[in-house]
Amino acid sequence: MIQHFHFQSMFENKQLPGWTFSFTFEGQQISGMYHKAGSIEWTSNHSFSTEEAENNVKKQIHELMLYHVYDDQ
Repeated sequence: MIQHFHFQSMFENKQLPGWTFSFTFEGQQISGMYHKAGSIEWTSNHSFSTEEAENNVKKQIHELMLYHVYDDQ
């Protein structure tokens, strides 16, 4: 489960899509970038226990971004 999820716009004017994010997962601090088309780019040095765990985390990030960014508009 993702804990302590934080995100912010990559751009000062906040009109352009693109966000950086960070969170804790299984005791690891993980960070990345969430791009306009929904792709995720990891920027931290971390490892997931399985590919399924990584896919589950990506799904949670998509849901959080939809809730916090796109539903607020």
